[in-house]
Amino acid sequence: MIATSDFRKGAKLEYKGEPVEIIDFQHVKMGRGGAVVKTKMKNLRTGNVLEDTFRSGDKFESPSLEEKEMQYLYLQDGLHYFMDNETYEQMPFSDSQLGDTKKFIKENMSVRVLYYKGTPIKVEPPLFVELAVSETEPAFRGDTASGSSKPATLETGAVVKVPFHIQIGDVIKVDTRTSDYIEKVK
Repeated sequence: MIATSDFRKGAKLEYKGEPVEIIDFQHVKMGRGGAVVKTKMKNLRTGNVLEDTFRSGDKFESPSLEEKEMQYLYLQDGLHYFMDNETYEQMPFSDSQLGDTKKFIKENMSVRVLYYKGTPIKVEPPLFVELAVSETEPAFRGDTASGSSKPATLETGAVVKVPFHIQIGDVIKVDTRTSDYIEKVK
């Protein structure tokens, strides 16, 4: 059981028969009434974001989630194929099932696949990935103003903001949660 006092960003719970992940929450104490928790949650199966308010002390079931380590194999006919590292079983996912995750995965990369009641519902890439820059504007002398950046397209098609010194062919580390540039990989 998960109580409202246990809410954290990223906590997973069962809400109205669906697995959800808490994106944001806020404890609010009203004047005379009891405290409430305003919550923003993402449905793990559909990706829909919903908001709801709960009384302090409400309890929720933990969803029956299982994680498996899988390897991304290839893209064929609009389906992305992943292989279970233990059973070697291959599992196809559509673009809509992957969502933004597809921008950060490349062949042979290990990912975590989240299962809900035996059905795969979400592919989670590593927190940080190293990807090559396939397209970006050239840097010009004098483009060194601090804090400025330019867009760069990565080998997987993701577009991130990078510093001016990054060039085509450079390998960079990217945070998959925020799509932020972290550092240039040597």
